[in-house]
Parts: sequence; C-alpha cells; structure tokens
Amino acid sequence: MGLDEQNQLKIKYYSEAIRYMDNAKATLKSAGKEDDYYNDDKYVKTACGTAYNGVLKALDCYLILKEVLPVKKGHRKDKQYYEKALTELDKKLLNYFKTIYEILHLAGYYEGEKNVSIIQEGFKVAYTIIEKIKPN
Repeated sequence: MGLDEQNQLKIKYYSEAIRYMDNAKATLKSAGKEDDYYNDDKYVKTACGTAYNGVLKALDCYLILKEVLPVKKGHRKDKQYYEKALTELDKKLLNYFKTIYEILHLAGYYEGEKNVSIIQEGFKVAYTIIEKIKPN
C-alpha cells in the first residue's frame, strides 16, 4: 500500500473515530453531573459504548496499515483478536486497549460506572489510541 493510499485510509478511519468520540461526548453531557458523579447511567453507558466503538475503528485502521490479516468471513472480531494482534505489534498500544476495554466497555458500558474521573480517563486513553492513526 502506497503512502497516498495509507493517508486516505487514515483520513477515512480517523474522521470516523473522531465522529464517534464527538457523539460520545455529546451523549455524556446529557448525563448531567453532580459532584464527582454523572447523574444518569443510561447516558453514560451509551457514551462509553460509542467511545469504545470509535477506538475499535481506529484499531481496525492501525491493523490494516500493519497488514494484519482480517478475521475470516462470517467471524466476528473480539477482544482476543485485538489483543493477539497488538501483542505482536505494539505492547504500549496493547496496554491502552486493555485500559479502554476495562474502563469504557466493561465498567462504563456494562456496569454503568458513573464516576466522572474514571470515565474521563477512559476517554483520554481513547483519544491516545485514535491519535495513532491521525493523518499527516
């Protein structure tokens, strides 16, 4: 894949990942805050799920650029797919992914964690991952 193709791919995936993050931030605002906690876990769950999916978009681009084989047709990408690929490519990115999985996917989306600082840390790490595919 040539440099122009790579940059076009980055533009496509980066803008999509940022769109997900923008939507997640807007949804999170709807949750309202009181002291150190969001008020409405429905909005927090939705925002965390959306942000997590934005990260997956960025990781998909990263793995395409690194020429990692996609999953077989009819199969689904799961946590193990990303972990296995990142273990071989970038241990630091793997650690970021594990953080995102724990904070945004499990705590935020599934368990409805409403602590503002925890969720904000998840969003911060999400942007760190997304920046890996930022176009030139």
